[in-house]
Amino acid sequence: MDADMTVRNNPDRGRYELIDGGAVVGRAYWSPFDGPDGSERIFYHTTVDEDHAGQGLASTLVRQALADTTRAGIGIVPVCSYVKTWLSKHPEQIGVVAVRPEHLEALTSAEPTA
Repeated sequence: MDADMTVRNNPDRGRYELIDGGAVVGRAYWSPFDGPDGSERIFYHTTVDEDHAGQGLASTLVRQALADTTRAGIGIVPVCSYVKTWLSKHPEQIGVVAVRPEHLEALTSAEPTA
């Protein structure tokens, strides 16, 4: 990742953002959920702008988003196909919660915010 790139959580928009020189070039969308064992974060969509594709930036974004979520003591619910695939390659990730029907129901009102 370029030294000018950073990842930040933007809770007002429900997403982690990959920032390049002040511009948002990647997004990992999440929705909060009150699970039976505490707070959970449903990750449901990840995207990197086309002009930044193919550089491994989605992996960097997801790695940092999940690490931040785990540090906060929040469970990770992997609905997003990219997040699921990333987790399958990184079994050391802790705090993963199985996707349940109520997670999917909660997402019916969640839409990515531009």
